[in-house]
Amino acid sequence: MKKQIAFLLFLFSSSFLFAQQPQASAKDLHEYVKFLASDSLKGRKPGTPEINVAAGYIRDHFQAAGLKLLDREGFQWFEIVSDVTLGEKNALSCNGFTATLKKDFIPLSFSSSANVDAQLVFAGYGFDLNLDSLKWSDYTGMDVKGKWVMVFRADPEIDNSDSKFIPYSDVRSKVLTAKDHGAAGMLLVTPRGQEKEDKLMPLVVENNEVTAGIPILSITREMADRILKKTGFTVDSLDHVIVAGKAPKSFETGVSVRGIAEVIQKREKTANVMAMMEGSDPMLKDEYLVIGGHYDHLGYGGPGSGSRMPDTVAVHNGADDNASGTAMVMELAKRLSLEKGKTKRSIIFVSFSGEEIGLLGSKYFVDHPPVELKKIKAMFNFDMVGRFDKEKNSISISGTGTSVEADSILKLLEAKLPFAVVHSPDGYGPSDHASFYSSNIPVFFLTTGVHMDYHTPFDDTEKLDFDAEKTICDYAAAMVLAVDHLPNPLTFKESGKKESSGRSGRQLKVKLGVMPDFAGSEKKGLRIDGVTKDSPADKGGMKKGDIITGINGMTVGNIYEYMSRLQKLKHGMTVNVEVIREGKNQVLIIQL
Repeated sequence: MKKQIAFLLFLFSSSFLFAQQPQASAKDLHEYVKFLASDSLKGRKPGTPEINVAAGYIRDHFQAAGLKLLDREGFQWFEIVSDVTLGEKNALSCNGFTATLKKDFIPLSFSSSANVDAQLVFAGYGFDLNLDSLKWSDYTGMDVKGKWVMVFRADPEIDNSDSKFIPYSDVRSKVLTAKDHGAAGMLLVTPRGQEKEDKLMPLVVENNEVTAGIPILSITREMADRILKKTGFTVDSLDHVIVAGKAPKSFETGVSVRGIAEVIQKREKTANVMAMMEGSDPMLKDEYLVIGGHYDHLGYGGPGSGSRMPDTVAVHNGADDNASGTAMVMELAKRLSLEKGKTKRSIIFVSFSGEEIGLLGSKYFVDHPPVELKKIKAMFNFDMVGRFDKEKNSISISGTGTSVEADSILKLLEAKLPFAVVHSPDGYGPSDHASFYSSNIPVFFLTTGVHMDYHTPFDDTEKLDFDAEKTICDYAAAMVLAVDHLPNPLTFKESGKKESSGRSGRQLKVKLGVMPDFAGSEKKGLRIDGVTKDSPADKGGMKKGDIITGINGMTVGNIYEYMSRLQKLKHGMTVNVEVIREGKNQVLIIQL
C-alpha cells in the first residue's frame, strides 16, 4: 500500500491527473437530463416503450463516444414482472351468496392461482408465537389443514407503536404461518381499528414474481360478516373480544367457502446499457473499472410504485433520481474517451434498469457479467448527484471502507475541491453499488443526498444545479483516473453489513449475516448473494450462491418466508439450515 500511495503522491505532485484534461460540460449535462426527464419518457418505468427510448439514447451516446458496445449491441436484456392483472375465473361464494370481484373481494398480487372449496376456520390475527416475550397462538386446538382461514390484518395492539406484535403482523408472515399449519387458502379482513373505511387491499405489483403458494383473497368487513352470519359473530364483535380479552378467539365456523383466485403476472424485458473503453497497458487492460448509475424511475407513480405521493398519478420525471447520475455516466464516457490510449485499465460504462424495483439490473449484471467478475477491480456508482446543497457545501461518498487505499486517494483529491466530501465506509446501501460490494468488489457511491422532491412528481430538471454537477463530474473523473493509474488494484476489505434488515425496515432480533437475493430470481428457495465475514452464516460454512430451502425443518421459499423464519429465532440458538449448493442438498449447523 505504501508504494501505491507514494505513486499517487508522485502523480498529484506532477499535476498529472489534472493537467490538460478536458473538463465536464454543464451544458451537456443539462441536455442529457432534459431529455431523460422529459414528460415524453413518462417516468422511465422498466418494461415500457419509453424506457427503451431512454436506453437507445444512452447507447447511441456511448457509441458516438467511440466506445465498444457490449452484449447485444449495447443492451443486456433481462425480464421483470411489470404488471399484475386479474384473470376471468376469480370468484367467491358462500351461504348461497356470490361475491362481486373488486367490490366484495380481490386476490392479492402475490396470491397463487387456485380453486379451493372447503370449510372455513376463523383464526383471529393469524399468529403462532411462542417467544419469551410474547406467547400467542391463534391456531391452538384448530385443525386448518386443507381449509380456508379467515385472518385479521395488523395486530390487536394497533394503537401501540411499540407493540411486540409489529414484527410478525405483515401479511406475508401470516400467510406463511397459515401454510405451516396446512391451510389451503386465506381470507384477509381489515379490522375497523386499522382502517375505518371498509375497503379492499389494492392490487399492486411487487418487486418479484414470488407467489404465496395458496390463494389469498382480501375481503371487505361486510363480506366477512356475511360469511360469519351463522356463527352469531361479526368482524367488529370478534375484534372487540380479542382486543378486550388480550387473548386469541379462534373457532370452526361450520361454513363452506368456494374461492377461485386467478392472478396473471405480466412480464416485460428491460435492459442495462453497456459499453467499454479498452485500456492501453498490456498487463492491466484485462482489469476493469465499472462506472454506473441507474436510468429507470417510477413511471406515473401510484400505489406500490415507491412514490412518496402514491395517491397522485402523474409523471415522475426523476430528474435527480436518476437522470442526473445517468448524465454523469454519459459525460464521463465522453470525457474519458478523450483519454483513450492513456487509461491503463479497461473501463465499462453501464446504465442500469430496474434499480427502483430491487436493484434488479445491477444484480443481473453481476450474475451475468460481460467480463470475468473477479477481474472487475472497482465500481463507481452515481445516484442523485444533481441537487447540490450550497448551505451544506458537501457531497457524500459511501464505500470508502471497502478498499484499503480509498481514504488516502480521496484525501489527496479533496485538497483541490471547492466543497467538502463526507466519507461513509459502508459498502452496502440502497443503490446499485450494493450488488458489487456483495461480490467483494471495492465501491464508491457518490450522491448529493435526498430532498423533499425525492420520489414525487416534482423532481424536475429546472431544480438541478448543473454547474455544481459539472464540478462533481470533474472530481469523479480524477478519482477514476487515480484508481486506474495505480500499479496494483485496490485491496478489497469488508466494511459494514452485506445484508439488509428487510424492505419493511423492521429490525430482526437475530441475523445470519447474509445478503439475500431480494429480486427473487431463484425458484427453489432463497439464494444468498453475499456472506459477511465472521458472521454466524460464515462460521457455519455458508457460501455465496447457496440457496436456502429450509430453517429448522421449516420451508424457505423466498425472502418473505426467510424473514418470517428469522423473526422466531433467538440469540444463542443452534439452527439447521438446509441449502442447495451446486445442485446438491446440504445441511449447515449455524450458531446464532
